[in-house]
Amino acid sequence: MSPEPTPTTSRVFAADPAQRRVAGDLYEGIAGLPIVSPHGHVDPRLLADPDATFGTPTDLFIVPDHYILRMLYSQGIPLEALGVRRRIGGPDEPTTVADPRRAWQVFADNLHLFRATPSAMWLAAELRDVFGIDEPLTAHNAGAIYDELSARLARPEFRPRALFDRAGIETLCTTDDAADQLESHRAIRASGWPGDVRPTFRPDGVINLLAPGWRTRLDALSAAVGREITRTAALVAALEERRSFFGRMGAVATDHGVESAYTASLGEGEADTILEHALRGEATPDEARRFSGHMLIEFARMSVEDGLVMQLHVGSFRNHNAALLEHFGTDIGADIPVATEFTRNLRPLLERFGNDPRLTLILFTLDESVYSRELAPLAGHYPALRAGPPWWFHDSVNGMARYFDQVIETAGLYNTVGFNDDTRAFCSIPVRHAVWRRASANWLAGLLVRGIIDETDAPIMATELAYGLAKRAYRLDGRSPGA
Repeated sequence: MSPEPTPTTSRVFAADPAQRRVAGDLYEGIAGLPIVSPHGHVDPRLLADPDATFGTPTDLFIVPDHYILRMLYSQGIPLEALGVRRRIGGPDEPTTVADPRRAWQVFADNLHLFRATPSAMWLAAELRDVFGIDEPLTAHNAGAIYDELSARLARPEFRPRALFDRAGIETLCTTDDAADQLESHRAIRASGWPGDVRPTFRPDGVINLLAPGWRTRLDALSAAVGREITRTAALVAALEERRSFFGRMGAVATDHGVESAYTASLGEGEADTILEHALRGEATPDEARRFSGHMLIEFARMSVEDGLVMQLHVGSFRNHNAALLEHFGTDIGADIPVATEFTRNLRPLLERFGNDPRLTLILFTLDESVYSRELAPLAGHYPALRAGPPWWFHDSVNGMARYFDQVIETAGLYNTVGFNDDTRAFCSIPVRHAVWRRASANWLAGLLVRGIIDETDAPIMATELAYGLAKRAYRLDGRSPGA
């Protein structure tokens, strides 16, 4: 039995003393397990150069973090004041960007806005556990902590590769455009550094016909394969060729972000007509929806054939704030969840491939209302399906608890895939995994003290949630599809 937990050691555990003690024991058994991070958005350039740094504290903690940007923007703080640079500015619009130190002070001045949010928990844990700064950040000590962080970030032991090793990361998967030549991944391999960093194939840019920059991305894909793409068959062949290249570079998965889980099979002539309309800039929203649904079935077919795990992230209305998209681009906190439907929308794909164990299709949603109604029953039936962990807006202590309660009772533990952090903020990886492990231990402890599971089940389930499920789901254990 572990010592009586303290407020720090018992973070996120229940108030009930019996459950809290059991949760502490379970967490102690999994806290030191290696981290498998099979889906995220860390820039591989950070790990390609052994001398790369994270830049300033503002570069590390604020500019790439859409959680922070959206909260501060919601209170009327301009993104420029946070160090975010406009990509387009009108003649009468200010384009001055705050210097990093000033942006850090603005952040600290408004830190109260994050009380009771995951961002506050992640920040405190990163400062304390990653950088060894125990003093809480405030408006008054912001400058001193900025200087302390800057000094640490300049030291070799706080470079990305050193933190990768110190965090115990076993595998890290990035997310990469279909036309990416993966130069950073090549450099990592050529350097002799043993860190396992793998690409993930993301073709959204050439499949979402109405996405900003679609034609530019299609031209990049054409350049990557050395031939023009004007027909659907040519697009499919190009994507298959690029998937093969990604596989040779170590990829184990693909990733697809869609607003709806709609799938449908189109005839070749209909698909070609829609692609022709898109090439002329005339595709309609309905045509774009049908083309995307058709291509999702094609991607499932490809995954059956090449063994890449297929991830489907559903339910985000991207770039809801058109003015911010125009001036600052994507991924700045302007994406909003929408209601989703899986049972009917996904059926055409499942009719073809849902019973094939060679396919692993992991479903993520921003609509928690489908957890128990659709996601858990579907994942609990079809051999090809797995329920992804709570994602994005629900990657929180409460969101994890809701997920455990609504999904696992119906789907079962082994039709889920553990945790992936889905982060752009490299230093938050160990922190986010620690929160998941604590939340898992707390949930399991609640089951144990109520007699729903026993003392043999609980530590096994804790290890699976922390490590085993993700490793197997993403085929990082060396197994072939369907094995």
